[in-house]
Amino acid sequence: QVQLVESGGGLVPSGGSLRLSCAASGRTFSSYAMGWFRQAPGKEREFVAAISWTGGSTSYADSVKGRFTISRDNAKNTVYLQMNSLKPEDTAVYYCAAAGPGGTMVALTTGRSRYWGQGSQVTVSS
Repeated sequence: QVQLVESGGGLVPSGGSLRLSCAASGRTFSSYAMGWFRQAPGKEREFVAAISWTGGSTSYADSVKGRFTISRDNAKNTVYLQMNSLKPEDTAVYYCAAAGPGGTMVALTTGRSRYWGQGSQVTVSS
């Protein structure tokens, strides 16, 4: 069983930056692809970014490419999402996801995740 706890959300002005963190429990964290998703009010949850278990491969939604960076520190069982040049349309609850046993980064980008965090609110003011 893996538990995921997000932190680092908050209120930031347009053009600002935030870094989200996702701390994972369990010794198998380092073997799982990890990702970030978000859900804005009245919208479906959407893929934001994913990273392979080694950290050597990443994938991003077109809407965040060049602005967001996903990274991981397997020694700390933590995955990060650095968000720069934030826009009001980035406002959402951000969720951390772990692919789980046998899961791949590619599958994770389609929302197929074994474990989910509770979410962290990010609000970007205009």
